[in-house]
Amino acid sequence: MVQYQAHLDSTFAALSDGTRRGVLEQLGRSDASISELAQRFQMTLTGMKKHVSVLEQAGLVATRKVGRVRTCTLGQRRLQDEAAWIARHQQLWSTRFDALDALVEQLKRKEKADATRTRI
Repeated sequence: MVQYQAHLDSTFAALSDGTRRGVLEQLGRSDASISELAQRFQMTLTGMKKHVSVLEQAGLVATRKVGRVRTCTLGQRRLQDEAAWIARHQQLWSTRFDALDALVEQLKRKEKADATRTRI
């Protein structure tokens, strides 16, 4: 369970940054070098290398170096564990919100009945 949590933590930490999500979207369209990504996101090579490193540690991006060019591709991970975690929590919250909706509706009916009784 600890490894599972650490795995989720690294993925969600990697996805928490807008630039890294943008990099993943870009790589979903086509592979790109770190310098191409840096130019596209208007940042330094060092900054982009750090973002790519975080994505790589989470398994979301793979890099390969050919000569002086480091090319980035989408990693092998398909985010099934993360999607399952989100689905479980989405169901939990949906159940809680449904119960809250039912309670609010019950209170509204009671309030309406009380208002009708006091007018009589």
